[in-house]
Amino acid sequence: MPTLNGMTLENSSPSALDDSTLAFADKVFDAARTGDADSLAQWLAAGLPPDLRNANGDSLLMLASYHGHAAAAALLLQHGADAALANLRGQTPLAGVAFKGDLAMAELLLDHGAGVDSPSPDGRTPLMFAAMFNRLDIMRLLIARGARVDATDAQGTTPLGCALAMGAQEAAAVLRG
Repeated sequence: MPTLNGMTLENSSPSALDDSTLAFADKVFDAARTGDADSLAQWLAAGLPPDLRNANGDSLLMLASYHGHAAAAALLLQHGADAALANLRGQTPLAGVAFKGDLAMAELLLDHGAGVDSPSPDGRTPLMFAAMFNRLDIMRLLIARGARVDATDAQGTTPLGCALAMGAQEAAAVLRG
């Protein structure tokens, strides 16, 4: 069961944690969000759970990868962070990176076990997000790693349909070719 400053976090509510623990938790999540790999390294060495999540279910890795902090993301992965851990909305780090268009981060996550076709609750895959926002390099990477171009979301829309719906003509051309 994960702990933070000696407190069990599994079923703790914010009201059950003291002010110093909450302040420390804020510092930890800020470090992931801002890419402070040095602080994260110290805390991980002292036993910080690499899959610690905030109230939205965003893991430290989700925050570091979404904000483009490769060193912090790599450090978390080296300490066992789950590259496929979804937040409470069912979003994965890879889907966030596909939306943002960070190719190096997508490679890092895929190399550490992120599911190339892991869908969000509405069935959208990382390839669909990349297609919607014309992230051509990400699309090519995902396809090279086995992403299904014929996958469908909950409404039956394919990556090509997602691209067309958003006016992403270059993405549509990649998916057609």
